[in-house]
Amino acid sequence: MCRNIKTLFNFEPPAAHAEIHASALQFVRKLSGFNSPSQANAEAFNRAVSEVSDSARRLLASLQTNAPARDREVEAEKARERSRARFG
Repeated sequence: MCRNIKTLFNFEPPAAHAEIHASALQFVRKLSGFNSPSQANAEAFNRAVSEVSDSARRLLASLQTNAPARDREVEAEKARERSRARFG
């Protein structure tokens, strides 16, 4: 489930709201064990996703680095190469 959580810090352009939300959703899904919650749990689930997303956005905004920003396409190609090496 959490394989979709990607590193979001130090990319150019910076992580979009949708990327942060998707990571927060995957995180809450993993913690709760729900892919989609029941109606009884939907409010708590959605609130948790919102709070994790807000926390992640604040974290990314406050982090600092001297390293040059990474390129999304270069990192994606590295991931594809690792996958080819692992799975053939």
